[in-house]
Amino acid sequence: SPVRVAALRGRAVRGPYAAGSKSEREAVFVEPAKGRFLLRRKTGPVMGDPELDRFVGHEVECSGFLVGTTLLAEEILLRGGAAEG
Repeated sequence: SPVRVAALRGRAVRGPYAAGSKSEREAVFVEPAKGRFLLRRKTGPVMGDPELDRFVGHEVECSGFLVGTTLLAEEILLRGGAAEG
């Protein structure tokens, strides 16, 4: 069941998802101190969300819901040295 998270911080990175399956693709993940979560915007598409590209390589702070290994974000903010936006 979904777990609400507020201000989960980590680095947004691009990497392979579901290797070897028909869902295999490049995806954006957030890597907090422990774990790695597939990053999705609550209002965005399931795959290939271009809005997530601008966060890759930056520290982000996310609020939303953890559903298994997916972070379904209601809000994503740039943090730590990167320009806000």
